[in-house]
Amino acid sequence: MNSAVRLNKALASAGVCSRRKADELIAAGAVCVNGIVADELGLRIDPATDRITVHGKPVDFPPPGMESQAHTYVMLHKPIQVVSTVRDPQGRPTVLDLLPEKLRKGPRLYPVGRLDYFSEGLLLLTDDGELTNRLTHPRYHLPRRYQVRLRERPERHMLECMQKGMTLREGERLAPVDAEMRENNTLLLTLRQGVNRQIRRMCRDLGLTILTLRRVSLGPLQLGDLPKGQCRPLLQSEVTALKKAVGL
Repeated sequence: MNSAVRLNKALASAGVCSRRKADELIAAGAVCVNGIVADELGLRIDPATDRITVHGKPVDFPPPGMESQAHTYVMLHKPIQVVSTVRDPQGRPTVLDLLPEKLRKGPRLYPVGRLDYFSEGLLLLTDDGELTNRLTHPRYHLPRRYQVRLRERPERHMLECMQKGMTLREGERLAPVDAEMRENNTLLLTLRQGVNRQIRRMCRDLGLTILTLRRVSLGPLQLGDLPKGQCRPLLQSEVTALKKAVGL
């Protein structure tokens, strides 16, 4: 990155955070350029010559042309009772606590999206801010598949309600959801929308009780047989497929 770029893009490329989070940090006065607080969201900087700090800590930018090679991509099988954040004010275990020491002490890894406290399954962590930005942007929402085990077997009209697109109690209109009934009162749901706690709220409104909720895929990524609490680096083919899915 020899030429000037927008500050939020530079921070994303350095793996600090997504572009949207970078804008929030800039607006909060947490970012300085050459010792001066950045006060413009559209400010352009040259990472090769400008000195950038976030909360007083210097930002290290990868050499020109090395941005894509400098990133880390990790798939984690998040267990329940672990929060999908890098830190928790209540002192609960976070997804970073599950990573090997070399990953905790390496590049800053951030979870892409979230799984709630009592949900488990596939969670992607990376320091690739541009990819994170795409994966969390409404325009690029990839299909996410979940296995949902229920206490009771849902009636046909409940599945049809999900498949046609329902309106939540709070008034939010949902896009249609692929809903397939499997054995042992297990639903396989595929979502293409980013509504907070969508599955739990759908089941609540339909009178269904969730026993377990597990994300098993994110776009081209498959959880497979990765054990709970364990992680693995993405294969290069998985990284390539993921980037292709969001137009990178």
